[in-house]
Amino acid sequence: MSLFDRIFGGKKQKDAYPKELQTQIEKAMYALQALTAAHDGTWRLGEAAWNVDQDQGTITFVPPNGMRVTAPVQIIGSYDTQDGTWLWSWNNPSIKEPLTADARKVQSLGHEKGYEVLTTPKLTCSEEECWELTALACMLAGAQGAYRGPAGSVRVFMKFGQITLSKAD
Repeated sequence: MSLFDRIFGGKKQKDAYPKELQTQIEKAMYALQALTAAHDGTWRLGEAAWNVDQDQGTITFVPPNGMRVTAPVQIIGSYDTQDGTWLWSWNNPSIKEPLTADARKVQSLGHEKGYEVLTTPKLTCSEEECWELTALACMLAGAQGAYRGPAGSVRVFMKFGQITLSKAD
């Protein structure tokens, strides 16, 4: 199984979204895959330990190569693997309001275009669809990458901005 299959999942049912939204999501996924490959090749994103500081609005990665990677973070949503549901961050009281701004951009697009999938607070979907929604947020916000962090049975989907590289402590 390739890195992209492990991270982004397999194929899904066609026509899950309106055609115009599907086109945007496909572009967003290609862009996110390219960013992910670059980060994984440069600083081994796929092997890094991670931590989010909601107060500071940052994500820190510590890959096994002795680097520390820090970036501004936005939480897009979370996926509960036990019940197969996605919860947008703007509807999650455990997420600090400033960290939901980019998820709200997706919600605004949904309101503007009438895309219910982007405005429904909690959805039943696949993990691959969570990646697609996160990729869309990345594209709308000009992100430098995205990450899915495990937290028990939940997967937290985040996008990050410009990274800063330094030596790990």
